[in-house]
This record gives sequence, structure tokens and C-alpha cells, in this order.
Amino acid sequence: MRLTDADDRTTRARLRDTAIAVFARDGFSATVRTIAEEACVSPGLVIHHFGSKQNLRAECDAHVLQRTREVNEASLERTPGAQPFGGIVAKMDSIDEDGPRIVYLIRSLQAGGEMARELLERLAEDAETTFRRGVEGGTIRPSIDETARARYMVAQSMGALLVDVVMNPPDDWSDAGTILSSYVDRVVVPATEVAVHGVMADETLLDAVLDYREAHHDHGA
Repeated sequence: MRLTDADDRTTRARLRDTAIAVFARDGFSATVRTIAEEACVSPGLVIHHFGSKQNLRAECDAHVLQRTREVNEASLERTPGAQPFGGIVAKMDSIDEDGPRIVYLIRSLQAGGEMARELLERLAEDAETTFRRGVEGGTIRPSIDETARARYMVAQSMGALLVDVVMNPPDDWSDAGTILSSYVDRVVVPATEVAVHGVMADETLLDAVLDYREAHHDHGA
């Protein structure tokens, strides 16, 4: 039976999703053969669709970034009559689904290299867009420097994930849902508290930092 173009696209997406799960479980040393076995296909079919393991990973990166962008944007949506930040609460109920995507991001940072830098760069760009939309929608406070805030928040969130897997090494990397839910249990309250209330009781420290930066920049000019 001849496969249609739609069948071909479906197969490609299934192979991509399988690769994301395998890379999350085994890291990027995982072979095309392992991915093919997990998907119950031949390695040749994987190569037919992607050409190489590097191309396959690039497509996985693109898909993970797209999904991350969609999830972040949905979490900030505010529609009439909807619970504020209902998207974030809903996201907490879909941890099993999000697990492979988040663990894939962790593996990317662990691997380092150019692809990890590109991934972080694109995450920062997406975060800035998301924050700006949140500001426009009234769900996020404006920042003194929107670009710097976005990059800092990406560094904070991804760095926290990396530190957490070092402090709490997973018993089973294949159980992405448990890895993510355990992390959320540990950080969701303090992280949300910091996001909502901050830490300092007033803006004295911020004023001092801004005065210092202005004086330092003027001196260096």
C-alpha cells in the first residue's frame, strides 16, 4: 500500500516525538538505531525523513521551542471571565505531557555546545516576546529593561532546572513526568512567591543599583 503525503507527515512527526523522548531519556549520545527501535521502524526510515541525526535533533529543537512558546503564551492569556493565569494552573495538570519537553531542554543544556547556545538564544527571544505581550495584556509588570529581564529569567529558570537535577539526580531518566512533577513540588511555591511579591520590602536596593549603573556608565563614557 502506497503511503500518502499525510501519512508521511504523520510518520515524520511520530519519529520526531519519539526522538525527543529518547534524547530526554538517554541524552544526545542516543543513536538513530535506538530511536528507530523505540519507534518500531528501521533506521533507514529515520534517515529517509531527516537525512542525519544532526538534522533530526535540529527539528526536535525547533519543535520543543515552538511548544515552549505556545505553552508560555497560553499561561499568560487573560480572557473575559477566565481565571487569571488559569493557563499556568492548567499547565501544572499536564506535567506528564510536558515532561519530555522540559527534560529535553535540560539535556540540551547539559550537552552544551553551539546548539545549546542557539537554543538559549531563541528561548530568550521567545521569553522577551511573551513578557511584552504579558505587559500589554496587563498580566506582567513593565520592566526597566525588557530584554535583560527576559534573558535573566531564562537563565534563572533553566539554571534552576540544571541545579535541581544535580541536587536531586533522577532514578529513572525515562520517567520525565516524575522528574518534572518532583521539581515542581520543590519550587512552585517559592518561585511563585518571588514572582508575585519579590523579596525586598521596598525599592531602596533597586534605586542604589540604578544610581551605581548610571554613575559607572557616565564614568566609562
